[in-house]
Amino acid sequence: MSSGNDRQAQTFTKPALSEKEATELVDRVFGLKVSWIRLLPSYDDQNFHVRVSRSKGAAEGADEYVLKITNSEDSQEPDLIEAQTQAMMFLSAEGFPSATPHLTKDGNIMSLESGDTGPGNKKYMVRLLTYLPGTPVAKIATNTQIFYEIGKLAASLDKALSEKFHHPSVKSLHRGQFIWNLANVPLLDQYIYALGQNKYREVVEQVIEQFKGKVIPKLSSFRACINHGDLNDHNILVDSTSASGNPQYRVSGILDFSDMSYGYYVFEVAIAIMYMMIESPDPLSAGGHVLAGFESVLPLTEEERGALFLLVSGRFSQSLVIAAHTALLYPENEEYLMITAKTGWKHLMTMFEVGQEAVEKTWFETAEAY
Repeated sequence: MSSGNDRQAQTFTKPALSEKEATELVDRVFGLKVSWIRLLPSYDDQNFHVRVSRSKGAAEGADEYVLKITNSEDSQEPDLIEAQTQAMMFLSAEGFPSATPHLTKDGNIMSLESGDTGPGNKKYMVRLLTYLPGTPVAKIATNTQIFYEIGKLAASLDKALSEKFHHPSVKSLHRGQFIWNLANVPLLDQYIYALGQNKYREVVEQVIEQFKGKVIPKLSSFRACINHGDLNDHNILVDSTSASGNPQYRVSGILDFSDMSYGYYVFEVAIAIMYMMIESPDPLSAGGHVLAGFESVLPLTEEERGALFLLVSGRFSQSLVIAAHTALLYPENEEYLMITAKTGWKHLMTMFEVGQEAVEKTWFETAEAY
């Protein structure tokens, strides 16, 4: 959902290609003819859904892709983009529903392209990724079964990456000051001004202080891993296997690996819990179902469980503060940036009103019931 450590510098860097330019790009770089194209919403990159027409006798391949044009800041970190793309290829080979790149005419997974002929001609990293079918979790009526599946996915994904993904580019995932890494909740101090003075700001300040005192000293006792880092309700696609009143969902796609970094297993479950709370009619209990799925693969330690409340609160704070800060920079993008904020504040306030002990009791008892 985010990119570099400092958004101030990012004012004019979101790519803005026209459909015609994107069509020409696909032909020139990948050697494919576009028959249909549509712009997709995005936080700070530019994405197009494209269909290609294949000539008779052409090599086999997919017909639908996402053309992903990375913002000019992140395009200056090719090792990081390579690590993300290699991770997607690895996961696909391991049986996870992740996209894979269509190679360029030169046989590469990505290409650095000039975006425009204007002043300070920006360069953007371009990839063509297979299009994944399915509906974002944000658009379905969720149930406890899908929360359990998402928890299970979060654990399986991090476990596979951490135990078996050994591409040389992996070292670029040590992203010390990356603002979306959950260890960096204390860095929100520098963006909190964007909230103005109100009761919300007071809660976030409380989260940051408690996080510094209770989570940061414990990090070394958590089990380290590679995190996807953004398993949110827009980055997980599902399809349903039964049309009756109670559909059974399965995950059909995992999107957006741009927040990948080294972190801890407990970070991934906290992030998933936070975003599933937003999609649940019963937000406080949703966490227990996500946790149950996660622990079916990877049971948490006592220290990790003890930090869960503040980690979930920390992720709410990251999402809300960074969205408010970014909306000041890009007022025209405010509606998309504030998607999470609409219900996010309500849930964070509720967690603090109900209190850590009661929230944990709900989560842990729900998870034990499995």
